[in-house]
Amino acid sequence: MYSGCLRDCNMDTRNFGFIVALICILITQAKAEDPYHFFEWKVTYGTISPLGVPTQVILINDKFPGPVINCTSNNNIVVNVFNNLDEPFLLTWNGVQQRKNSWVDGTPGTMCPIQPGTNFTYKFQQQGVGIIQVHSRPLIPVPFDNPADEFAVFVGDWFNKGHKALKNLLDGGNSIGHPEGIHINGKSAQVGTQAEPSWTFEAGKTYRFRFCNPGMRTSVNFRFQDHDMKLVEVEGSHLMQNEYMSMDLHVGQCMSVLVTADQPPKDYYLVVSSRFTKQVHTTVSTIRYAGTNIPASPELPTPPPEKTAGIAWSINQFRSFRWNLTASAARPNPQGSYHYGQINITRTIKLVNSRNYIDGKLRFALNGVSHIDPKTPLKLSEYFGLAEKEFKYDIIPDMPPADIEKNVKIAPNVLNATYRNFVEIIFENHENTIQSYHLDGYSFFAVAIEPGRWSPEKRKNYNLEDALSRHNVAVFPGCWAAVMLTLDNAGMWSLRSEMWERFYLGQQLYVSVLSPERSLRDEYSLPETTQLCGIVTNLPKPPGYV
Repeated sequence: MYSGCLRDCNMDTRNFGFIVALICILITQAKAEDPYHFFEWKVTYGTISPLGVPTQVILINDKFPGPVINCTSNNNIVVNVFNNLDEPFLLTWNGVQQRKNSWVDGTPGTMCPIQPGTNFTYKFQQQGVGIIQVHSRPLIPVPFDNPADEFAVFVGDWFNKGHKALKNLLDGGNSIGHPEGIHINGKSAQVGTQAEPSWTFEAGKTYRFRFCNPGMRTSVNFRFQDHDMKLVEVEGSHLMQNEYMSMDLHVGQCMSVLVTADQPPKDYYLVVSSRFTKQVHTTVSTIRYAGTNIPASPELPTPPPEKTAGIAWSINQFRSFRWNLTASAARPNPQGSYHYGQINITRTIKLVNSRNYIDGKLRFALNGVSHIDPKTPLKLSEYFGLAEKEFKYDIIPDMPPADIEKNVKIAPNVLNATYRNFVEIIFENHENTIQSYHLDGYSFFAVAIEPGRWSPEKRKNYNLEDALSRHNVAVFPGCWAAVMLTLDNAGMWSLRSEMWERFYLGQQLYVSVLSPERSLRDEYSLPETTQLCGIVTNLPKPPGYV
């Protein structure tokens, strides 16, 4: 089963501009006769106070975190979203591959926003399992016993300013600053606080916790008081199972752990603390063994080290993640049947992030290009044959310029890619803050993270046998990360920083993957229900693919 940033459809939607929610699962095409699940989501404002300060948030069906979707691999999901806000809204399904279907990917580069007072219906099909609680079909064995129960847990940073205030800061050329605290499922508590338990254990039983970090900018570490964790899944991949005392979880990442109730019956804390921040924030939630009311010990498990030692600790944890090659993935075949390490690389793209000030205003860039969204979604202008009126391809070079701090371009950032090429992407971080990257439409093999600068001879250190297939990779200060993938999913796909101020202020690009055949075999035609905007608003739709 697979964890995602909207597992059980819980979500943190406090983004800016087009309000973008994180929803993470793995999806591919399903058969037409597979079951349908229909959902109606009403998007409204609400107020919650995790840190004691009332903060405006976005609610889905009056809930924060949001509602639950339970489904099975290959199910068809139909979500009718009503925007009752006073601003445009988009829902992006972070980690959903949307095979051949970037039309509903929910990013400003692929879709027109849902305007206030209107609705839009997302239609997609599932294969895989996720924190949109997607269960494996019976013919796909899961490499661990069914848990007694499953719990979805959102953990991340919290800002007491609402999303409109944060947007105003960024629009004024400023940073959003540092968070005021950490939350667990929209709540924050400290040791000794009287609170109802969040979860109840039966002694001797094993439980699955699906963790996601949908935060704005902060990595976190989570750990259970007096209980070990067995890591069983990361972003759709089953792992060789190891036990851990604590786990780092970077922005946009998701993972599942098993926890066995094997301690003396009483209360225990789940502890979540910030990582690589000047001020460390910590919060707790309570786990109670059934039939007891003995308070948890105030002595919390020790967090991992910080600074340079902490980076080494977290990189070593990344290296301990190994794909379970004998387990089945979304399809009923072993994960190791795809030998990515034996495919020749056809293109290497090295991306270096930078923090820049242009005319006194803060911007972020990749290889000297800071992305802005044109009035027309990139995919629509491309499909209508009007791309040249809205953007230019490949203004970003495959290798960073000598000095990425100078002459930064602010423009739509679209990389033209070749369908079915096998590519290598290097993320190199020269800054002193951690980075986190995500690519829509794909899972990639995260083959290496190392300190220093990347060069071709570093390939000898790649894991070319059992690296995890996933959709997010962290890049530590002064380090690089390498991922590999086949561009076999036609569409327009967002590659972006998961740090929301960086994403909003330009640290992103789009990868245009066009099939030369213009065939339904490779990509769906523009759906009839697609909303049009910008320069294509009143144009007749081009002939569909055949």
